[in-house]
Amino acid sequence: MGKVVMYSSVSVDGFIADDNDRPGPLFDWLTSGDVPLDDSGVLKVSRTSYDHTRPYWDRIGVTIAGRRVFDLTDGWDGKPPSGIDHVIVVTHRPAPEGWDPDAPFHFVDGVEAAVAKARELAGDRVVEVSAGDVGGQALAAGLVDEVRMDVVPVVFGSGRRFFGSVRTQHLLEDPDVAIRGDRVLHLTYRVRRDQEAR
Repeated sequence: MGKVVMYSSVSVDGFIADDNDRPGPLFDWLTSGDVPLDDSGVLKVSRTSYDHTRPYWDRIGVTIAGRRVFDLTDGWDGKPPSGIDHVIVVTHRPAPEGWDPDAPFHFVDGVEAAVAKARELAGDRVVEVSAGDVGGQALAAGLVDEVRMDVVPVVFGSGRRFFGSVRTQHLLEDPDVAIRGDRVLHLTYRVRRDQEAR
């Protein structure tokens, strides 16, 4: 079974978007390099960021996102981003009216059910959980194996938090990946299963 990874680009003070859901400069590193990250021609990163990011993207089988992200992106026009096979949308509401039922999107009520469905669909591939409220809920429920973040040198001051509304302490292992890209620091932490502070 593949691991569950919570992931996003993030400001140094822990935000994934401002108060108006805008990412500001958080994704600048994805368009400021000279190495194409995908076939779109839009995403170009430094060689260092490519060598870190592309292999990870290739391992993702399913992405879990909240209804807010789904609505902000207009459901990616029914096509999962970055060549991912399936998207699980955590929501209490049904699919939008007129939504193509054959699109590889699954609307699930609750983060536990979302992770279970994603694991089933992903097999031995990675289940990626978008950071924010849904990612924070998955972390608090003990469903996240790894936290990946692309830390961008900007301070937002307020906005949408990387860990959502998590209010309790969760210990992570020391970072096992720390890679400096161009205007981004790529970090990966395993989630500590023993939650007692040491």
